[in-house]
Amino acid sequence: MRLNRIDWAIDVIAPRPSDHLLEVGCGHGVAVTKVCERLVDGEIVAIDRSATMVAAAARRNAEYVAAGRAALRVAELRSLDLGGRRFDKAFAMRVGVFTRGDPIREFAALVRLLKPEGRLFLFHDEPSTGADDVGARLEAAALRHSWQVEVRLAKSFDSGEVACLIARPPA
Repeated sequence: MRLNRIDWAIDVIAPRPSDHLLEVGCGHGVAVTKVCERLVDGEIVAIDRSATMVAAAARRNAEYVAAGRAALRVAELRSLDLGGRRFDKAFAMRVGVFTRGDPIREFAALVRLLKPEGRLFLFHDEPSTGADDVGARLEAAALRHSWQVEVRLAKSFDSGEVACLIARPPA
């Protein structure tokens, strides 16, 4: 089996059995499934602005929702309130706000949502743009908001190059 971009992303995130993760923009819930396969007593909370996508992700992951390993909700990151819950890792795949405009409210929300030692994983690809350019934009956005960039990665797939930025919340 050939590695696809979601499999690669989950390998990079490397969810541990007890991790608590937040996915921003879960779409159909494919990454939720792949994360839940690695969890034992951890959990993933997955959000998307689209009720249709959240419903699809809930159907795909019904067994994990029933087992308490996945929670899905219709929400925007910038206004997400989870009652003080904090996550070990947060990730987003193809969430355009991080590569265009100024994601000030999104980064502020992630500071509230991640544990101080937590990690943010941003994955993005654009068909007409190489991973170096996309990764540079992700890094510039994170640095503008005082995030500590740990590493920038890139991986080529048949569909194009995917950039990944791993960062820690501001100290």
